[in-house]
Amino acid sequence: MVRLPANCFQDMLTTSSSLLTGEFTEGCVKSFVMVLLSEIGDKTFFIAAIMAMKNPRSTILAGALGALIVMTMLSAGMGWAAPNLISKYYTNLAAVSLFFFFGARLIYHSYQMSEKENWEELKEVEAELASHGGKDEKSKKERRDLLRFSLAGLVSPIFIEAFTLTFLAEWGDRSQLATIGLAASTNVVGVTLGGVLGHTICTSVAVCGGCYFATSLSERMVGLCGGVLFILFGAHALLYGEE
Repeated sequence: MVRLPANCFQDMLTTSSSLLTGEFTEGCVKSFVMVLLSEIGDKTFFIAAIMAMKNPRSTILAGALGALIVMTMLSAGMGWAAPNLISKYYTNLAAVSLFFFFGARLIYHSYQMSEKENWEELKEVEAELASHGGKDEKSKKERRDLLRFSLAGLVSPIFIEAFTLTFLAEWGDRSQLATIGLAASTNVVGVTLGGVLGHTICTSVAVCGGCYFATSLSERMVGLCGGVLFILFGAHALLYGEE
């Protein structure tokens, strides 16, 4: 019979409790708030909102949220791997530069925005989806039949469409790059969990009437808050990122 050291369980409890403090909590909160301010009114937000108007909400929610969860895990993984491949000094410097760039860019565009330009993302997504769905019914039917054949009918074509459109729209987006930067400078598990929770809330709101919710807010104010948040993240990473 194998005997465990007397302090084994105490060490396990100490390790478990440490997950709820320090870098884990910091990464979770930062990622959660960043996603909320970045994704409300973003392209992926309106994709889910508009598609949910014409398709089953549960299917759109599953497809869009599935894509965002996969993207969050990939981004956090890239951020976690970066310090192991490159010097932590340079990864932290890249994260700081990223946060300051996006923060300054958001603040600048928010100040330059006029009332007529409110929620340009919504107009762009509506145009893209109209173009995507405006093709003749024959080609659309052939595309869906191919999807059914390739997946043996196990997955809804609407789910695949929502997943694909959301994944492609999120790739290279500021929230993806910010997730990479956060994961490179703080706890990767906390960043992943916070990002998933943030995306879950934003996508759920989008599916349950996101267009009305988003357009009732001021895009300028959302942009300013997001810009200030990124600047604060950059300052914190600059001061404490290498500790």
